[in-house]
Amino acid sequence: MGEVSPAASLAEKVEWLIRNLWPERAEPPRNNVDTAAAIARTTGEDISSTTVWKLRTGRQENPQLKTLTALATFFGVPIGFFGFPTESEPIGDDLTLKALRRDVENGVIRPEVLRALVDLSPDARWVVDEMILGAAAADRERHAGPA
Repeated sequence: MGEVSPAASLAEKVEWLIRNLWPERAEPPRNNVDTAAAIARTTGEDISSTTVWKLRTGRQENPQLKTLTALATFFGVPIGFFGFPTESEPIGDDLTLKALRRDVENGVIRPEVLRALVDLSPDARWVVDEMILGAAAADRERHAGPA
């Protein structure tokens, strides 16, 4: 799942939303054309696949307010999520919990795993934390491909 850092770029935030908070009511996207079409259908805002591509790749760091509003509406997030780190940090934390809760409801993460994590001693929880962070770093590196 990965956590959204408040210091994340706009591209990283958009990509995180697509991967983790894609609305269940919308058909999963196969590409930027599908993503743009789903946003347009839901919000009525005509967003092109080129705009989606630019947002996802960091080629558009300063989109129009109407584009950000459409993204916020589509993903059900406050527009402040796209703002400055002081605004987006608590929002990012809330969205991470929302994505986690959805994964538990959909059976992606077993509820007993979360209960076991809560019941661990602080020392054991630290070991699990380090394992998760290491796995996340390895996953990011694997998906980044060769440099």
